[in-house]
Order: sequence, then C-alpha cells, then structure tokens
Amino acid sequence: MTYTDIFFDLDGTLTDSKPGIIRSVEHALDFFHIHVPPEQLIPFIGPPLHDSFAPFFDNDTARVDLAIQKYREYYSVKGIFENSLYDGITDLLRGLQALGRRLCVATSKPEPFARRVLEHFRIDGFFSFVAGAELHGPRNNKTEVLRYACTQLGIEDMNPCLMVGDRKYDVRGAHNVGMACAGVLYGYGPREELTEARAEYLCASVDDLEKLLLADAPGA
Repeated sequence: MTYTDIFFDLDGTLTDSKPGIIRSVEHALDFFHIHVPPEQLIPFIGPPLHDSFAPFFDNDTARVDLAIQKYREYYSVKGIFENSLYDGITDLLRGLQALGRRLCVATSKPEPFARRVLEHFRIDGFFSFVAGAELHGPRNNKTEVLRYACTQLGIEDMNPCLMVGDRKYDVRGAHNVGMACAGVLYGYGPREELTEARAEYLCASVDDLEKLLLADAPGA
C-alpha cells in the first residue's frame, strides 16, 4: 500500500522528548508538594495534559489548570529543548519528501510548542502542515487534531493516509477518522498497548519505519 499523506506524531515518534516532559511534570507537581518517581511519570507523554494531571487532583479543574500552567512555565523555557531527534528521522523525512509524499505533524502538544520543536531541529521544512492542540480551546486530543488537519488539507479519502505514532491515542485517533496507523515501538508505548489498539503496522525502529514507508521507492 502506498501512503501519499503521512501524519507524524511528535513526542516519541520524531523526537525523544522524555527528559523535558518529565522535568516539566516534576516542576508542576513540586508546586503542590507532590513527589513521584520519574519512571511513573512516563505516561504523561502522549495524552492531553489535562487527562494526565486529573488523577493527581481528584479531577479538580482549578488545580489541574494550575498544574498545567506550572508545567508550561518550565516547558516553554527549558523543557522544550531537553529533547533530541531520533537517529535516522531526518534521512527518513528527506527520502519521503523526495518521493513527493505529503508530510504532516499531528500532535496533542500545543501547536506553538510543536512548531518551536520542529524549527529547533530544522525539520520544519519537510512538513506541509503542522496540526497541534490549542492552548485554550476544544482541539486537545489526537482525533480532533487529525480531523482539523484533514479539513485544512481538504482530505476526504482516508485510504492513502497513514498516522505514525507511539501510543494508543495515535491509533485510536487515526481509526476514529478512518485512517490506518503504524505504531512505533522505539517510543513510549509498549507493544501490548499498540497491539490492543489494533495498529495496522508495528515498527521496532526508525529503520523498520523507513522500510514500511519507502517500500515502493525505486530501488527499495
């Protein structure tokens, strides 16, 4: 199957953002004198922040909103750059662009932050469109982000579209809008999570992802 429109998640798919996200969460929780081992904060990577913070505050909206404010206080200055590109990503994007694929980013990260990350790593030029969550608005999950992206791009036929991500939220979001999803195992979601979500493909590495996406390239 040739996918002509490819939507990439950001955290755990294009970049290894764990250090900055974990430190941002710790900064927020420290404000409330809540201390949690860093490894228990990994589930914050992927879903909307509101959903991740809510259990810590018994779904108290005011405290959750304050926690998100504190998170962004650190993330916007330091955490956003405590991050690195996965090896091979730039070459993969370059190869796909050379084949004429339309590449997009679809992330639950607020769109302004997503754009800063892409610009920081100088990969923004590979993408035709960047869709992220709104800082203050209803577009805050992968399904809504993908719907927004497809509307803006004028996409109606989902068959040539593929979502690439590392969490069940990516798979569910893709399926909710009618597109297939490739789950990457080098990110933060375990194999079981992606299998249970019924990802159409599983890629253990960036090399595996490249083989999938460039399978029909001349000389592949």
